[in-house]
Amino acid sequence: MIFKKDNFIFGTILGFVGPLIGILIFKYQKFNSFSFASTFEYMYKEQGHGTLSVALSLSLLINAVLFTIYINSNKDKTAKGIFALTCVYGFFVLCLKTFG
Repeated sequence: MIFKKDNFIFGTILGFVGPLIGILIFKYQKFNSFSFASTFEYMYKEQGHGTLSVALSLSLLINAVLFTIYINSNKDKTAKGIFALTCVYGFFVLCLKTFG
């Protein structure tokens, strides 16, 4: 099963995919009637990128859940990979909010 693996590379893959799933969930909850292209165009072109930074921040919660699952099951290598990608995404969101 997926939760039995303990591998850093696997953790980085999960850490990369988790926020993407979170962004898709945000898109379907907030902008259900719009297409993907128009939704992401709006979020990118919006003044201050407010909606995009909110979507990215909320999508990091998926990584928090994954990290908690793997830490509690003593899969430390996978948890380290998830944490590493969470830090990268967090730095990107911080830069977006600061300089965007």
